[in-house]
Amino acid sequence: MLVYVVRRLLLLVLVVAGMSLITFALTHLVPGDPARLLAGQRATQEQVEALARKYGLDRPLHEQYATYMSGLLRGDLGISMTTRRAVTKDIGQFLPATIELTLSAVVLTGLIGIPLGLLAAVNRGRIVDHMIRVLTIAGVSMPIFWLGIILQIAFARWLEILPIGGRLGIVDIPPPHATGLYTIDSLLAGDWTTFRSSLVHLVMPAAALAVGSLAVITRMTRTSTLEVLSSDYILAARAKGLPEFTILRRHVLKNAMIPTTTVFGLQVGFLLAGNILTEVVFNWPGIGLYAVKAISYLDYSAIIGVTIIISVIYVTVNLIVDGVYLLLDPRISYQAAR
Repeated sequence: MLVYVVRRLLLLVLVVAGMSLITFALTHLVPGDPARLLAGQRATQEQVEALARKYGLDRPLHEQYATYMSGLLRGDLGISMTTRRAVTKDIGQFLPATIELTLSAVVLTGLIGIPLGLLAAVNRGRIVDHMIRVLTIAGVSMPIFWLGIILQIAFARWLEILPIGGRLGIVDIPPPHATGLYTIDSLLAGDWTTFRSSLVHLVMPAAALAVGSLAVITRMTRTSTLEVLSSDYILAARAKGLPEFTILRRHVLKNAMIPTTTVFGLQVGFLLAGNILTEVVFNWPGIGLYAVKAISYLDYSAIIGVTIIISVIYVTVNLIVDGVYLLLDPRISYQAAR
């Protein structure tokens, strides 16, 4: 297992290098002059050229990429042209909000999707199964930005029970920084007012982000559960007279979770991508909203920095998923993966 982890970490270096090269090439293929966008339309040509020299935009592309990679090897993601700060500091400021939103969506996906999948499998062919299938198809079909707007209209404008966006209310003060996650930091500080405010502001964005993944996890759990239920050892357990709940808890759930866990890991990438739309709709101050602003000004360093961070998170999550396999089934071995 240790050898496997080391190999995956080495491959992570190749992933970061590849993503930086692809993102660098794509951002520079987009028509536009970032120096002009940053300086403004009323700026003189001399001012635009001065900005280009300041950020190295007047140099050949291969020199720009070599300079960026030399900084990346030292942990330097460059300077953002829009915020005038180091990209690492910007990401350190905005990433906790994205992590909080993503983790909330993951929790909702697991707590709702897995039980719904089990319920649909146990009631295969019945009205409950058909209703859950319709809901999952609808969940996959709804775009995140459309669902977010609908939730805002329904719960913020009509019912007026949830805030329309943001992480906290206008008069609320952020809790003392410990993790960057407002819900956890407010609990650590014992500030229940801020905790309630941060939790209420989190409900709609997390729900909008989780719906698509929740539908996928529900369908996958149903399929894998049906496959396990048809196994011989399940028939033997029923023949022994074990209660159905005991069979589901001891024999079905753990075995059905192996393929579901795989899909769960893949859905993290979907959630990270969906964060961009969710954060824009709900004005959630995470790296998704930061990336959108960076794209608007062709802020190369910020765009590449966000892409690299998301890539690292995605690869790390899939490595964790591989470790979860061993907990679910000790017979799995990574020795053959050498």
